[in-house]
Amino acid sequence: MKTQGFINRLDELTLKFNKTFGKLSEREIHWKPDADTWSIAQNLEHLILINESYFPIIDKLRNKDYKKPFTAKFGFLVNFFGNAILKSVQPDTTKKTKTFSIWKPSESRLSEDILSRFMEHQEKLKEKILASEDLLKQNVVISSPANPKIVYKLDAAFKIILAHEQRHFQQAKKLLEIQQSNL
Repeated sequence: MKTQGFINRLDELTLKFNKTFGKLSEREIHWKPDADTWSIAQNLEHLILINESYFPIIDKLRNKDYKKPFTAKFGFLVNFFGNAILKSVQPDTTKKTKTFSIWKPSESRLSEDILSRFMEHQEKLKEKILASEDLLKQNVVISSPANPKIVYKLDAAFKIILAHEQRHFQQAKKLLEIQQSNL
């Protein structure tokens, strides 16, 4: 089952997030060293925003309402975009990338329950992945939720999501280390 590898990785990441950030106070989870750095809460909100932006696409695929963009017809573009995006979100990639505005977290501290919301979100993501086994077998191609001209396979999308979560886990963990060293 192709989805099992994704689920195992998602469960591992969810556990790491909960274990590392689960006992933080609201002040600690919202702490920022400067205005240009996201807090741990903003990192979590960003992941929720990105991951949930794929849900309507997966639902449309499931309901057979999804209209593939013209660029999906070109296998070399599908592979190029999938590989390029996956490479850009790898945890060991040090180059900072600017996020699309639809995925920017809030600047406010309204997300008082962000960690529990993130945990709930991870369960919803798991359900979407598990329900996509047949779509993965069909090698369906989707477009990026941020730009319909950017296309890649659903398999690549799940790999991107998981690598991206690992990258933000590491960013948030470094932020926690900075915070604790300043105490």
